[in-house]
Amino acid sequence: MKQWLSETWTARAQLFFFANGIKQLVQRPRAIIITAIYWTIVLLLRWWIIKDNDTLEWAARLSNTGNAGLLIVIASAIFIVFVFALGKPKGAGQMMRDSMRAGLVNHAGETPLLMEQRIDENEVFTLVFRNFGIPLSHWNDHKEDIESGLNLNITDICERGKKYMVVTAVSGANILPNFVEWKDALLPTDNFVLGLGETYTGQVRVNLAITPHMLIGGSTGSGKSILLKCLLMQCVKKGAEVYIADFKGGVDFPRVWHEKCTFITERADLIEKLKQLITELHARKTMFSDMDYANIDEYNKQGYNRLRRIIFACDEVAELLDKTGLDKKQKDEISQIEASIATIARLGRAFGIHLILATQRPDANIISGQIKNNIDYRVCGRADDVLSQIILDKTDASDQISKSAQGRFLTNSDILFQGYWFDDSSFEGEKEYGFEYHFLGD
Repeated sequence: MKQWLSETWTARAQLFFFANGIKQLVQRPRAIIITAIYWTIVLLLRWWIIKDNDTLEWAARLSNTGNAGLLIVIASAIFIVFVFALGKPKGAGQMMRDSMRAGLVNHAGETPLLMEQRIDENEVFTLVFRNFGIPLSHWNDHKEDIESGLNLNITDICERGKKYMVVTAVSGANILPNFVEWKDALLPTDNFVLGLGETYTGQVRVNLAITPHMLIGGSTGSGKSILLKCLLMQCVKKGAEVYIADFKGGVDFPRVWHEKCTFITERADLIEKLKQLITELHARKTMFSDMDYANIDEYNKQGYNRLRRIIFACDEVAELLDKTGLDKKQKDEISQIEASIATIARLGRAFGIHLILATQRPDANIISGQIKNNIDYRVCGRADDVLSQIILDKTDASDQISKSAQGRFLTNSDILFQGYWFDDSSFEGEKEYGFEYHFLGD
């Protein structure tokens, strides 16, 4: 049976395209009007050919009837071709062949079929494929083959029900810029949304109210630290309280950062500060429960005694969590730090306490599974296979980002973007929202 399905797939695919053409015809008012006009003209021509049949000799009558029948056959053939063309978008045949060669097929040898292709005013393509049981992970694995077959740069692949896959893309002629300078006009106005950089289709953003924690990876010179600073600057401008753990004494951050953020440079101080954040977390949890609020945004809508979001950040998380070469007391201290960070990672979202952690150390033992599994948004810049695997759970950053690239990043949802270049000297004033924040401990 599988062999028969595979051998007859090309023929059966044409039937799917024809059925899709009928579906498209029914759904498009303009196509319905054109079809109605077409068949009206055909029927009028047929009537004109046979209208004098009763007065003609039998031979002429037979000839006219034959001509009328031939007209209907030709008209039907033209209509079938029209419907078929309506249901088989440009590139669908090539996509079938490329999918088969690349192995994007199901167990019966059936490939995805391109059923619909749209382009908006920003020249962003939306491609709708009829899927035949091929999992989303398999689609992502073959993204480059799809891009090559259709000459596109894919920005997203998602499922639409069980039968369809929707691919968002731009023309293959589009390229990502190698440099995008940060400007305050790029700051998203939505609360609490941060801008990371530019994709083929516009700004890539993360909403901390929905995706509360971030992990950023990248080798030296990849632009990881600049991206981290850009995100923290936006947090400050949006009124968050930012804590930065930096055991190098904060030397990588100019004075303006020390005026707007709290730096933690000693392990003992870090343990104490994390304890305070956990205490704040539980205090907010109790209060929200007593007052029947689901999260910090609901609470802040009440208009008074608003709570600040809290950001805990680190430019090299290995400095906080690496136990190599430490004595028992020091390892116990690291364990306390790790437990506190894990608690924030697990519970922080609803209560407005967030983690933004970065690392360039390709060591799977540094970040525990308990922490990593609760950090949903992960970004990796230029990296080797090991670091890419640690950050994204796959080696795609190593494969897709050039070894010479700076500021180019890939998310764990396969979004490739150019991160904003942020200059410390442009870090000025906080964005005013017209109200005061406080902490429950104040």
